[in-house]
Amino acid sequence: MNKETMIAIPADPNDRDVSVAGLERGLIGRRIRRLRHRLELSQEAFAATYSIPVANIRQYEIGRHMPPPAVRAYLKVIEAEPETVARAVAA
Repeated sequence: MNKETMIAIPADPNDRDVSVAGLERGLIGRRIRRLRHRLELSQEAFAATYSIPVANIRQYEIGRHMPPPAVRAYLKVIEAEPETVARAVAA
């Protein structure tokens, strides 16, 4: 299936059809937002702690842009070891 193929999400009549790529971006955005909330960090604090530009965090969370593969891998490491990563970035 082409990632620009439109798919319907039948859960809510107010929802719009979305492309597969758009759905993937939205799911990544939700994952980042949940991670930030688990760590009790604002977008600004998360960006500063992990050296990711806050503008990028905003774009990822709203599903406008997909983080590049290296950033997605970095986010997985942050999910697994947030304190360790924060100390390494601060050093």
